[in-house]
Amino acid sequence: MRRPGAGALVAYLALTVYAAVSLYPFAWMVSGAFKDRLEILEGGHLVPHRPTLATLADTWSRLHFFDYFLNSLKVTGLTVLGVLVVYSLAGYAFAMIDFPGRRFVFWFFVALLFVPSITVLLPLTILENKLDLLGTHTGLILPFVNGTAPLAVLMLTNAFRAVPLDLHDAATADGAGEWRIFWRVYLPLARPTLITIGVLTAVPTWNEYVLTRVSLNDESRYTLPLALEKLASGTVPSYNEIMAGSLILVVPVIVLFLALQRYFVNGLSGAVKN
Repeated sequence: MRRPGAGALVAYLALTVYAAVSLYPFAWMVSGAFKDRLEILEGGHLVPHRPTLATLADTWSRLHFFDYFLNSLKVTGLTVLGVLVVYSLAGYAFAMIDFPGRRFVFWFFVALLFVPSITVLLPLTILENKLDLLGTHTGLILPFVNGTAPLAVLMLTNAFRAVPLDLHDAATADGAGEWRIFWRVYLPLARPTLITIGVLTAVPTWNEYVLTRVSLNDESRYTLPLALEKLASGTVPSYNEIMAGSLILVVPVIVLFLALQRYFVNGLSGAVKN
């Protein structure tokens, strides 16, 4: 068995230090979520001396977090669904169907990767106001779906191009049309890429703050990031409740990633190879 060289050991050490530095704030957040208000003000210790679930329970019930959770779930779920439906079809078209201007349109989508999203915030807000979408969940979902277009189109086009053409020719010889070939042959083979795009869409949508802050003014439509803002906007913020709210916000994302980790890694590997 070969022993790792000096370079590998340095890399492992650097990654270990980086992981520790990255996880330390998260550990404090988890710790604070299980402390009462007095203990969080005492500070100085990571492990709670008087661990309690009351902070999480009070934060969840007092701020009606379940309502905000459902709003976030609605916006995120419909965004992911829209992205997977629209851009799987677009990716198949770019990969398999020859139409005028295909290369130009494809690279136009890819070029949008380099456009910072903040630069379109003002025109997007003006447009949504004219369309009477400002302040609605639809006014969040449509921009989120559109913003994922460059990455989703790039990854799915590469995934469909990686499928051997023999499968397409065999299905065509059996009398299958493009829709059936897409649904029965190509879409199942692109499952790791679809799941990867779903995760890459769900996480930023779930955590999105800027557009939701600009768009939503009705508290009944708030998502979890805006509910978390309410915790920090008091005259005397309760830091244990802020950390409890933060934990409630990130747990679904962690669970999603852990559940789909295998597909996520395979999808990224396929995208890089393609």
